[in-house]
Amino acid sequence: MTSHLLEDLKWRGLVYQQTDEAEIEKLLNKESVKIYCGADPTGTSLHVGHLLPFMTLKRFLNAGHEPIVLVGGGTGIIGDPSGRSTERTLQSLEQVQQNVESLTKQLKALFKDEATDTSESTIRNVKFVNNYDWLKDISLIQFLRDYGKHVGVNYMLGKDSVQSRLETGISYTEFTYMILQAIDFGHLNQQYNCKMQIGGSDQWGNITAGIDLMRRMYGIQDAYGFTIPLITKADGSKFGKSAGNAIWLDPTLTSPYEFYQFFYNTQDADVIKFLKYFTFLSREEIENLETSVQEEPHLRKAQTALAQSVTEIVHGKEAVDTAKRISKALFSGNLKSLSTDEIKSGFNDVPHVELNRSTTNIVEALVETKISSSKRQAREDVDNGAIYVNGERIQDLKYAFTQEDTYDDSFMIIRRGKKKYFMVNLMD
Repeated sequence: MTSHLLEDLKWRGLVYQQTDEAEIEKLLNKESVKIYCGADPTGTSLHVGHLLPFMTLKRFLNAGHEPIVLVGGGTGIIGDPSGRSTERTLQSLEQVQQNVESLTKQLKALFKDEATDTSESTIRNVKFVNNYDWLKDISLIQFLRDYGKHVGVNYMLGKDSVQSRLETGISYTEFTYMILQAIDFGHLNQQYNCKMQIGGSDQWGNITAGIDLMRRMYGIQDAYGFTIPLITKADGSKFGKSAGNAIWLDPTLTSPYEFYQFFYNTQDADVIKFLKYFTFLSREEIENLETSVQEEPHLRKAQTALAQSVTEIVHGKEAVDTAKRISKALFSGNLKSLSTDEIKSGFNDVPHVELNRSTTNIVEALVETKISSSKRQAREDVDNGAIYVNGERIQDLKYAFTQEDTYDDSFMIIRRGKKKYFMVNLMD
């Protein structure tokens, strides 16, 4: 079964580096292995760029292995220099703890279909840990004598995460981050018999440092590392942002509809790769969707499958149904079927304009909000049937807005032409 896992991971493009491919394959084939992956609570939410290692960890779970999900309440206080050109701004202990709670909740949700009770620290063969629980008890003397003595400075300087920062500068605090993560691997090995760590390719130096520390301190020879490639798009642009904003897993930061649309708007050149990365669809299903991209790209079947699958994993099936309903309503122009919250979500990224509440005439409103460039243009737009208020066409030049034209007495949606939408916020 596991041999099929490794074969599937390679087919999906999820294998970047392995410390010992042959030994890893032997290990995974002969027993159920405890494998860990971690994330530092540097913010209140994970974003889609964090998803891939944990989705990959879930593939190990589905193949019969036992994941350990680590939220770095300890390492998050320090800051990982990997992939950064500047020092992180240190956060308060209180803020880090809030972030830990938020991220733990999100990570549990990713494994929720395996859950019996998500309030517990264990979700059916998945254990959730916080490295603050053991790092906080290590004194400075103990850190230097018990751990620092086993790690050479030359060894650390050779790691990309440190080497890339030598010109711009790196504090001793961030320099020691590698040792802290190495301590994590050793602790999980001694406490839970964890034998493997996975992460993004930028974590290779931290992972191998942990393996080396375990070998020196405990004589452990059967500990392994596995990394996943960093996500790139075909056009070279950065994955994980839409209109310059990060796509968060927290629904209050990125609504499920926006989340759905982010994946639905994936380019044809990327969609099959992302289906392999982010979904649990079978090889046959993905190959059929690849054929559809080639032969009937206008149907966007692959994009729909991608958006539905990832949104359901992160937000649940109800969120998928809501996102599809909003999409359908926006496409048809029939906004009456949507709630106020759904309207806000669906039109979050359209231009927002302000209108004085005392301006009620449609022509004057179009000019004041600059939806139309002049009174003459506004009259033509109305006469020609190009103006819609909340999905209803308005062709009366004397039309006056009432409270019934608003959502929560605070905003309206005005459309000019086929696609130009505006959220009109009413101001006193």
